[in-house]
Parts: sequence; C-alpha cells; structure tokens
Amino acid sequence: MPSYRIHRLRETVRQHFRFAPHVSGAAVIKERDYEPDVAMEAPTPYAAFFALRDTGKALLVGDVLETETGELRIFKYVGFEEARWFVPELKAEEVLVQNPSV
Repeated sequence: MPSYRIHRLRETVRQHFRFAPHVSGAAVIKERDYEPDVAMEAPTPYAAFFALRDTGKALLVGDVLETETGELRIFKYVGFEEARWFVPELKAEEVLVQNPSV
C-alpha cells in the first residue's frame, strides 16, 4: 500500500490559493509555503482524503500528498491534481561557479 507524506499549506498562503484561478497542467508549488505533517498509508489519494475527513486533521484545499517516489498530488476543489515543486533557474554566474570548465 502506498505511503503518503502530507504537506499542509500555511494559513498565510491559503486565502490566496483559494482565490487563484484554476490552471491546467501540473501546479507549481513552493516548499516554503508548506509545513510537513505526518505520513499515512492509503491505496489512493482519495482514500487518504476520506480517512482523514472526519478527524481533526482533514485535508484542506491546497494541501499536498507526496508519494514515496516523490510524486505530488495537490488537493483542489475539483479533486487531486498533479503538482511539482518550484525549482528556481540558475543565473549564468551560478552556472559558471558550479562548472568552472565551461
């Protein structure tokens, strides 16, 4: 059975997330906007949602489930959708410092 690590959206960002327009494709999320929470086992993200629904730790819109393989699913009003962590682009001088042979 898959194990999901729960990442809770920080309350300071949740209001902005609620009113952001729905986008197609994978959502790009920033790690700084999330607080790690417990891990749980469930066959699917929806099973995890229903298992937590009647507890004090229900998943809220904007929360993310991460599988053991690193796959991210963000909970939106329409269900769970694909997500990925934001990775900033390296500036040219940072690339040269990392690869001095270039």
